Amino acid sequence: MPLEGHYQRVNTPLRRLRPRERWIMVVALTVTLVAVLALIFVPSSNQHPLVSGRNCIEVGVAGRVGNEPVAGCGQKAVAICRRAAEFSDPRAETIIQACKDQRIDY
Repeated sequence: MPLEGHYQRVNTPLRRLRPRERWIMVVALTVTLVAVLALIFVPSSNQHPLVSGRNCIEVGVAGRVGNEPVAGCGQKAVAICRRAAEFSDPRAETIIQACKDQRIDY
């Protein structure tokens, strides 16, 4: 059987927030909201910008967990193309095609 006044005693807050505490809570929530929105809407930087220029390749090939970028310029591109020429799998064929498109002699 419920006790008399039990509901009111259980559901009454211990004390009301003071104006300073409310202000701090509003500021903290605002800062958190701005940070979350910034993370959502600010574009992330690309650590591997598109390689451009002659004797440069950048191609995405099938990796263990998804797309794996293969990129290089100059001698590195030649080494990548030579290494890919030793194999005949689809990954190597994709790299070789990128080498042919950029006219890299390997």
